[in-house]
Amino acid sequence: MEMFDVITIDRHRFHTDGKGVTTLVILSGCPLKCRYCINGRLLSGEKTKKMTVEELLQRIMQDYCYFVATGGGITFGGGEPLLYYDAIMAFIRRVNGMFATTIETSLAVDVDVPKLLEAADRFIIDVKSTDCAIYRGYTGTGNEILLSNLEKISRAGLQGKCVIRIPDIKDFTTGEDIERSVNYVRGLGFENIDCFAYKVED
Repeated sequence: MEMFDVITIDRHRFHTDGKGVTTLVILSGCPLKCRYCINGRLLSGEKTKKMTVEELLQRIMQDYCYFVATGGGITFGGGEPLLYYDAIMAFIRRVNGMFATTIETSLAVDVDVPKLLEAADRFIIDVKSTDCAIYRGYTGTGNEILLSNLEKISRAGLQGKCVIRIPDIKDFTTGEDIERSVNYVRGLGFENIDCFAYKVED
């Protein structure tokens, strides 16, 4: 039986993690060790709750009317949701289009990304940087899997289902770095690109 390791469920988010009213499900675990991870404390120490697909669906159905009225739904975040690839696929099959499914991901896991993207409504992809040295300095690992997954999405023609997020990270990126990353993803056919300043907690 497929299981989710859930840190928390955050309801009634509006145009934050997808269209309309969304419920954000924060999942435990991540292959990256980002220097300024906003969920670092949660990922390292918070107790989690194991939930089946059916249990999670029952928890979020209380907001079904909001999802239908606004075009919203569930957003899987984390951590890294792609670590729960099989469970998310099972969840999408169970929901069968009743509401939208969005996945916030770093694409740093080697799974069949195009297959999951075809099933989901939207990916919000945190690219961080397409420069390997910057990416490794910030995350502690290389960006080869990220770049490979971006290319797979491009070859599958699924760029239109993606939002690419490229942050300006204090002490790591410059305007020129960000421009190179933007040009790289545009070269792969991605058009919905969000560049923003990453806020670092002191």
